[in-house]
Amino acid sequence: MQVSCFDCTLRACGVFKPITRNELGAVNDIKREHVVLPAGAEIIRAGDEAPEIYTLYSGWAFRFKNLPDGRRQILNFLMPGDLLGLQAAMFDAAQHGIEALTEVQLCLLPRRKVWALFGEMPGLAFDVAWLGAREEGHVDENLTSAGRRSATERVAALIVMLYKRAKILGLVDGDSFAFPLTQQHVADALGLSLVHTNKTLARLRRMGMFSRANGSITVTDPHVLARIGQYFDEEIPMRPLI
Repeated sequence: MQVSCFDCTLRACGVFKPITRNELGAVNDIKREHVVLPAGAEIIRAGDEAPEIYTLYSGWAFRFKNLPDGRRQILNFLMPGDLLGLQAAMFDAAQHGIEALTEVQLCLLPRRKVWALFGEMPGLAFDVAWLGAREEGHVDENLTSAGRRSATERVAALIVMLYKRAKILGLVDGDSFAFPLTQQHVADALGLSLVHTNKTLARLRRMGMFSRANGSITVTDPHVLARIGQYFDEEIPMRPLI
């Protein structure tokens, strides 16, 4: 399957900052193929040598690390436009895994061609660095939740963060959006037990903060939920897309 960067519907949605036709041509030249993977597929496996870099074209994924006894920590959830594998590509072998949460489409970007941007097209190279820093910012937010927020605040902050990220991408209809996370995903992202996660989600539902049905979640009042979660960061519009 091939999708030209000149025909990219993701770029055409108006969320991402414009680039010159010359820069777009450079990105199109870097892209090797358009990959479709099912939910549950491993995009990058921990220990993979010389992993490639991807742009998430559609669907959701998550980055994670496993402890030797099998316990999992989800580091970040990934949405369309996010750059996947940049951290892994910095080392001889990937230090973490990335798994498809839903069916995903990926733009495969060979890392040697991405590295070449730093010498040939510094503007695009800065965009690559910006996207890496942005993902680290999301990880920082998860660390703040695990270290300082209560269970209720953690879950509220996660839901409102994902809501805001989905909204800027045009994935929210009214106040509803597809929410493919299971309770186990929420628990693994927030450092909570499955039982505690279940009770906390139930508490927020009883408070009228959200409802969930048919794989979607409806946020009743995003501003109130943000106050509960102590989460006030806004998604940055017009960000880069590689």
